[in-house]
Amino acid sequence: MSRRLRYSVTGMSCVNCAARIEKELSATTGIIHASINFAMEELLVEYESGVIKPQAIEALVKKLGYGIKTHVAGDSGPADEKSFVRQRNWFVLSLALSLPIMLTMSVHGNSAVGWMNLVLATIVQFTAGLTFYRGSWYALKSRSANMDVLVALGTSAAYFYSLFAFLSASHEGVFFETSAMLIAFIRLGKYLEARARGKAGEALRKLLKLQADRARLVVDGTERDVAASELKIGDVVLVRPGETIPVDGELVDGRTLVDESMVTGEAMPVERRAGDAVVGATINQSGTIRVRATRIGEETLLAQIVRLVQDAQADKAPIQRFADRVSAVFVPVVVSLAMMTFAGWFLFSGHGFLFAFKLAIAVIVIACPCAMGLATPTAIMVGSGVGLSRGILIKRGSVLEQISHIQLLLLDKTGTITVGRPTLSTVLAVKGVDEERLLECLAAAESQSNHPLAKAVVEGAAKRGVSFGEVTNYEERGGFGISCSYNGMRLIAGNSRLMSEEGVETSQLSEQAERLAREGKSLVWIAAGRMLVGLAALGDPIKETSARAIYDLKLLGIPCTMITGDHSSVAAAIATQAGIGKFEAEVLPERKQKVVQEYQRQGLVVGMVGDGINDAPALAQADVGIAIGGGTDVAKETGDIVLIRDDLLDVVRAVKLGRATLAKIKQNLFWALFYNILGIPVAAGMLYFKFGITLRPELAGLAMALSSVSVVTNSLLLKRAKL
Repeated sequence: MSRRLRYSVTGMSCVNCAARIEKELSATTGIIHASINFAMEELLVEYESGVIKPQAIEALVKKLGYGIKTHVAGDSGPADEKSFVRQRNWFVLSLALSLPIMLTMSVHGNSAVGWMNLVLATIVQFTAGLTFYRGSWYALKSRSANMDVLVALGTSAAYFYSLFAFLSASHEGVFFETSAMLIAFIRLGKYLEARARGKAGEALRKLLKLQADRARLVVDGTERDVAASELKIGDVVLVRPGETIPVDGELVDGRTLVDESMVTGEAMPVERRAGDAVVGATINQSGTIRVRATRIGEETLLAQIVRLVQDAQADKAPIQRFADRVSAVFVPVVVSLAMMTFAGWFLFSGHGFLFAFKLAIAVIVIACPCAMGLATPTAIMVGSGVGLSRGILIKRGSVLEQISHIQLLLLDKTGTITVGRPTLSTVLAVKGVDEERLLECLAAAESQSNHPLAKAVVEGAAKRGVSFGEVTNYEERGGFGISCSYNGMRLIAGNSRLMSEEGVETSQLSEQAERLAREGKSLVWIAAGRMLVGLAALGDPIKETSARAIYDLKLLGIPCTMITGDHSSVAAAIATQAGIGKFEAEVLPERKQKVVQEYQRQGLVVGMVGDGINDAPALAQADVGIAIGGGTDVAKETGDIVLIRDDLLDVVRAVKLGRATLAKIKQNLFWALFYNILGIPVAAGMLYFKFGITLRPELAGLAMALSSVSVVTNSLLLKRAKL
C-alpha cells in the first residue's frame, strides 16, 4: 500500500543538496517518488508501507548529513522566527569579529594586533563557518559537490594560507580579513534569503493562522470551552459574532453573514441560514449561530486546501529540469575554472603567487548554484500563493507552466458556462389574463412538487414578490405535470401532452412556445379548467461572467469549444449567448475524453473545464484539467486546478497567472545564468588587462549571496501581477 509523508529538511545549502537527497531516496527500494522543495525546505515522499518504514527514510536522510522531522501543518518551514534569529545571530557574530580584522588588516606582523586577528579569524572560521565544513564533508562522502564545498574551499584557502604566512618568518601574504568577511557576507546572504523565502510562502502561513484553536461546545444546553482539535463529527458548537467557525459543518439554527474570503477570495460576506453549510476558519460576522460538525481535522476544507497547495509547491515544473542539469555539473566546472585562473595568472602573468591565488578564490566564491536552484520553486511558491488568495487552487506546481501553453480550451456547458440549475425566465399570459395572477396560480400549483422545474417556478415567483395560498386535491402525474384545486378552480400545469390529454387548446401561444423551445427552454403550460391561461419558460441561464470570460480568453489567443450532452438546439442557443463559435452536442460521457484525445493528436495543448462526474475522465486526460469548485468531488479531485468561486473569469486569471509565473521563472534563470557568465570572468581578472580592476574575494562572496536574494525578490514581484 502506497503512502505519502511530508518532512521538513534542514541543512541544505543549495539545489545540489536537494538533488542528492532525491537521488538517494529514489534509488532506495520501497520509495516510489521523492521530491524536495528547496525553497521551502520540504520533502515529499511516496513509499510502499509494506517495504520501507518512515524511520528508515529518516535515517537515510540523516546519514546524508541533513536534519529531518515530520512536517506538521502550521509549521512555517525555513521562514519561521527561529530561523531568522539564528541566521541573524550568526551574521552579527561573524561581522562583529570580522570588523576589527578589516580595520587593522595593514598590521599583520607578528605583533599583538596580528595575533588578535589570527584569533578572531579562527573563531569565525570554525564557528560561523563550521556549517560549510560539515556540509562539504557529507557531500564529498557521497561523491557529490554543493555550495558548501565552494565556500569551504574558498574560505579555507584564504585562512590557511594566511595562517602559514603569519607563522612564517616573512609574514607576507596575510589576509585574514578575506576569509572572515567572506563568511560574514555569506551569512548575511543566508539571512536575507531566509527572510525573502519566508515572504514567498506567507500566503499559506496566513491561511494556517486562520484556524480556530478553541471552540465553544454545546452539550445538553451547556457551553464548554474546548480545544478545536477535540471536536468530533456530530458535535454542536456555538459561534458568536466576530468569532472564527472552528469546523466544517451545517448551521443548526440562526442566521448570519459569513466572511468566506479565505476560501473564495471574495471580500463581500455571504448570508447563511439554518440548513446551510459553513466552512471552518471563516468568520461569523453578525448573528449568534450553532453549527453541527460534519468534517474535522484533516478532512476540513482548509486542511485539504493546505495539503493541495503544499503538494503543488513540492511539484517540479518541466523548466526546472534545465536548472537541475546545469546545477549537477556546476561545482566541478567552477573548481576547474578556478584552477585554470590560478595557473594562468601564476605561470604567465608575472604577478606572483598571491595575486593568482586571490583571483582563484574569488572565482570559487562568486559562483553559486543557489540562484539557479531558487529560480523555479520560489516563483511557483509565490504564484500558487497568489492563486490561493484569488480563489484559484493550484494542485500541481507544474500546471502553472503548462497552463501558459494552452492552445485550446474545452468547456462543459451545464454548471460551467451555465448556472447549472433551471431558472424561471419567461411568463406569458393569454390575452385578458393578469401576468401576476397567472404566476400566483402556477407557483401554487407547483408548490407541492419536488421536481427541479417546480422548485424553480416557486423560487422565481418569490423573487418577483408573488405570494400564494394552499392547494387541495393535489395530484402529480410523473412525466406529465400536476393538477390541483386552488381558490375554487381546478388548475392543470405541465407539458403539452398533459394539455392535449385534458383537451386544452394551446394554439394561442404556439408561436411563442416554438421560439422558446428553439432557445433550449423547458416549457410549463397552465390551464384553469380546460382553458389555457398561460405559459412559463424555464432554462439554465449562462453565468453573468461566462461571456466576458470567453471573450477574454479569445484575446489571450485561446479559442474555446463547448462540449455538452444536451440537444443541439439548446447547445446552439447557449453557444450564441456565450460567444462560442464551435460546439459539440449530444456528447456521451465517454465521448468527452475522446474529444480531448482527438485534439491532442492534432498536436494541441488542451485544457478542459468541467464540474460533473461525467467530466472527470476528460479532466484527467487534458493537459490541464480545471474543475469548478461547486461541482462534484470527483471532478475536483481529478482537476489540476480548482476554481473555488465557480467563476469562469478565474480561468482567465489562472492563464494570466501561469504566464506571469513562467515569465518570472525565465527571468530568474536568465539572471542566474547572466550573473555567473558575467561574474566569473570578472572574478578571474578579465577586466584587469584593460582597466586594472580585480574583485576582492570577500566582495565576490557578497555578490554571490545577493544573487540568491535578487532571484527570490524578483519572484515576490508576482504578487503585483494584474490578473
